[in-house]
Amino acid sequence: MIDTPCRLQGATQCRSPKIMKKQHILLIDDDESTLSMLSKFFLRQSAFVLEESDGTHALQILQEDVFDVVITDLMLGSVTGIDILKKVKEVAPHTEVIIITGNSSVDSAVQAMKQGAFDYITKPIDLTELNLVVQKAYERQRLVAEVKNLRSQVNDLFKFDNIVATSPAMQKLLAMVRRVARSTSTVLIEGESGTGKEVIAHAIYNYSLRSDGPFVAINCGALPETLLESELFGYVKGAFTGANLTKKGLFEEAHGGTIFLDEIGETSPAFQVKLLRVLQENEIRRVGDTKDIVIDVRVLASSNVPIKQLVDEGRFRQDLYFRLNVIPLYIPPIAERREDILPLALFFVERYCKRTNRSLIGLSRDAMHKLELYDWPGNVRELENTIERAMILAETDEVTADDILLENYNGKKAQSYNFSHMTLRDLERRHIEEMLIHCGWNQREAAKRLSIGYNTLWRKIKEYGLERA
Repeated sequence: MIDTPCRLQGATQCRSPKIMKKQHILLIDDDESTLSMLSKFFLRQSAFVLEESDGTHALQILQEDVFDVVITDLMLGSVTGIDILKKVKEVAPHTEVIIITGNSSVDSAVQAMKQGAFDYITKPIDLTELNLVVQKAYERQRLVAEVKNLRSQVNDLFKFDNIVATSPAMQKLLAMVRRVARSTSTVLIEGESGTGKEVIAHAIYNYSLRSDGPFVAINCGALPETLLESELFGYVKGAFTGANLTKKGLFEEAHGGTIFLDEIGETSPAFQVKLLRVLQENEIRRVGDTKDIVIDVRVLASSNVPIKQLVDEGRFRQDLYFRLNVIPLYIPPIAERREDILPLALFFVERYCKRTNRSLIGLSRDAMHKLELYDWPGNVRELENTIERAMILAETDEVTADDILLENYNGKKAQSYNFSHMTLRDLERRHIEEMLIHCGWNQREAAKRLSIGYNTLWRKIKEYGLERA
């Protein structure tokens, strides 16, 4: 037997920061020659290898250490490869398990895959084939980690901390969102196009008890009635020309989570009848099917036109309106909350700089005046696009008024403001200082009003050198 980084007795001694940077493999086989062959091979691949010939001891090791991949023989005496698989999935669900089996036990290996094994290899072992399987296992782990990271980034993006809202109207809205997020009630979000209805919907989901479930969004106004119905409810094979297989609808995909029906006001009366039944019965029926399917989905809906107005005009069913309007939320346009314009603009400047690895630049006073005087008919979406375009056009470390291209800008003289080349950091410092003054320098009260932790506020005070006058 060749020397390996550790055998059974050294399992707990093998932990070190350097080891975890390598591929961490546990080999389990009661045949010493097989262990030796596999160990030599993977050591040449620069992996960290731990080998074990006793199944009972292997179960103990799995309780103490974490591996990227476990390669185990199916037959180990009193402990089987299935026992090893179950233990791995119990203590380290993301660890991949590869089963080694003889030709006579392939059925057992296939059964192991149904219980969560990544793959199986038959004896005699082809090392090239085994290495390929191991690399595929690593790739899947990498993709899983990447998806988890992306989901974390998306969740961070939609957290309340990242919804820029300094105006009283938006602060009131976010307070309402915090209260309703933990409920299971249907929410109707209304507001002009570009105000951020989906951002609010995703924030509700992110802070709800269903945040571990799926979030499914669909723009109801972007699809014709027949296609919208099949997308939401699904269809069975043969339901219509081209339906070559049975397909789940988005309501089924959202089971246990949340579905966001964007621009619900643009749906037809015929579709509204079917949607009303779904909300009443918590059941859907796939197109062409004869049986109902029970669903557990929280519904969030939005409209850029007040649904009550559509009801009055006879374009929307009143009974469906009452079903959707359990908790109404209204997002005011930017023109009604001008206090948010500059904070949003500076937020987009900083985000664009991070996205492009560009040094943080500021906005000139004239640029800020121009932004504040504009009515923003496209709301937050237009403001974000305008800032991105201005950042591309800016030739210096400062965005000027000439870099900001606006349609129908009246060009009237700006009011007098005390802003001068302010960055988001400058604005944060000013906002914290003003809140401290407002609260009489009661730091706990200021932290509460700023919706940040007391320790975070203390660090900001030190960072910005804020002192009580």
